[in-house]
Amino acid sequence: MNKNSSNIMALTANTSNKRETVCIFGTGDFGRALGHKLIQSGYPVVYGSRSTQISNLIPKDAEVLGHAEAAQKAAIIIIAIQRQHYNFLTPLAEVLRGKVLVDISNNLKLNQYPESNAEYLAQLLPGSKVVKGFNTVSAWALQSGTLDASRQVFVCGDDMEAKQMVMNIVRALGLTPLDKGSLLAAQEIENYPLQLFPMWKFPILLSFGLTAFFFFYCLALDVIYTYIYENNNFSFFIAITIPNRVCPVMALILLALVYLPGIFAAIIQLYRGTKYRRFPDWLDKWMLCRKQLGLIALAFASLHVVFTLVTPLRAFVRWRSSKGVIAQALNNKTEPLNNTDAWLSDSYLALGILGYFLFVLLGITSLPSVSNNVNWREFRFVQSKLGYLALILCTAHTLVYGGKWFLSPSAYKWYLPNIYILSLIVPCAVLVVKFVLIFPCVDKPLTQIRQGWERNPKYSE
Repeated sequence: MNKNSSNIMALTANTSNKRETVCIFGTGDFGRALGHKLIQSGYPVVYGSRSTQISNLIPKDAEVLGHAEAAQKAAIIIIAIQRQHYNFLTPLAEVLRGKVLVDISNNLKLNQYPESNAEYLAQLLPGSKVVKGFNTVSAWALQSGTLDASRQVFVCGDDMEAKQMVMNIVRALGLTPLDKGSLLAAQEIENYPLQLFPMWKFPILLSFGLTAFFFFYCLALDVIYTYIYENNNFSFFIAITIPNRVCPVMALILLALVYLPGIFAAIIQLYRGTKYRRFPDWLDKWMLCRKQLGLIALAFASLHVVFTLVTPLRAFVRWRSSKGVIAQALNNKTEPLNNTDAWLSDSYLALGILGYFLFVLLGITSLPSVSNNVNWREFRFVQSKLGYLALILCTAHTLVYGGKWFLSPSAYKWYLPNIYILSLIVPCAVLVVKFVLIFPCVDKPLTQIRQGWERNPKYSE
């Protein structure tokens, strides 16, 4: 009777300033780091261990006892051990009855077991209240004060009161708890740390594929063609010239691909006459990775800026400039300034600078620390309105620079268009369709559909 009463009292909200004692089973890296952080936050900590000898690695203000004795001193027990060692908890079932057990374990691979580790723990100890949490936080993050790591902690469990107690501890540690629901969500939470950039897979593969295509395309036209037909060895173009052509092309195309799924979504909604039907899976996945596509595009744009800035340092550029000066001196003739070329040069540079400025602004506002401090309207204004303006400026930058090759027969080596001509296909298509979509006759019904209006309500799903 007394034991049950003490457990019930331990589970009630702590109204005093004193923190409740937390027990940790396991003295590994994470168990020690978590204990140290709990002590810093004002929690008395007791470790349950096979060896009750106090080690220098254990936080000095923590107590070390046997498992059963340590469990009796706390209502919340953090299980900081791996699943294969859970069997030692079975003899402690009576001591752990009514206690809150926080499972923090992870596996070595996705879906390693039929059930999650937390569900397995709940099966071993049906009298305990199992909560999944802390498995997405590393020992290093706790030791560094979480300043350089994610502050989110996913929490799930079947007992609401027990889950709330764990979430209170998460908040006390300066972290942000995120309630993922019942213990059935534990499998998803355990798989999360094992995923290697899940939202980056498609953008990275697409970027690698397009980069390889454009690199070999330029290699064929600028190096191989020149060597075969003009007997000039420009193989050194591989180091600077070709990358400085591929990078701006990739930046422009990827930026256009950020806004292309929104165009597809608008067309599909206009065609269906409703917003209450799911988009195709490929479009859903595409829209979810737009942020990653945009950041990769910004990386390519930044590389283009760096490559352009080092261009005057290249031996080839210095040789070509001195050759032009010597040719004018030998001919005793100074080439007059071509105002048209001067205007085009300054214009494409100005457009590039403005476009890159907006590009950087888009990247900054996509950071969680910035986006969390602006409201939805401000975020949408930057990402949509200024985003399209950035696309217009970057497209104009490319048009002004590479437009001269459209009508030049010499630019079509092996009857293939210049790389800058190819780079304009997707962004120009996006801008033309977007221009059509903002016409009042198209924009008005689209806005009504997005506000809930349906053309044929009986067909909605």
